Amino acid sequence: MADFEEIYHLYFRDVYRFVYSLSRNEELSEEITQETFFKALKGIDGFKGNCKLSVWLCQIAKHTYFSHLEKQKRFLPESRTDLPSPRENLEDALLNKDETLRIHGALHRLKEPYKEVFSLRVFGELSFAQIGELFEKSEGWARVTFYRSKQKIQDMLKGDGGV
Repeated sequence: MADFEEIYHLYFRDVYRFVYSLSRNEELSEEITQETFFKALKGIDGFKGNCKLSVWLCQIAKHTYFSHLEKQKRFLPESRTDLPSPRENLEDALLNKDETLRIHGALHRLKEPYKEVFSLRVFGELSFAQIGELFEKSEGWARVTFYRSKQKIQDMLKGDGGV
């Protein structure tokens, strides 16, 4: 238990910042971060060491956050059904609150690693080099994967089914 307390103190700030980059909400970030460490404590025996501990914790946080969004979707009124114009790029659409939920829905349907690379780049604001390092791949791989994930999301938003 003392070891886990050390993990908590070492990584709390990193996990909180990661969740905050996704949610942009302090209270929700604290709640998700606390839940993340609770889940990590329960599942620490399942950590195989295939990645850095911080990456494992952020993966738990990401899944916890997106599960929270799914639960919230049930209580939100239906979002707009009109699509962004083809001239509108994905980054601009993220700024439009009405489109954010649709984009998160499309993101949720993406397969890995596209989902995680997109989230780390857009919400986590990580560089391509940092993303490549997390996946033990090259910076070029991260760039290509991000581009492909962006294309897949745009296809889904246009109704082409892209994934």
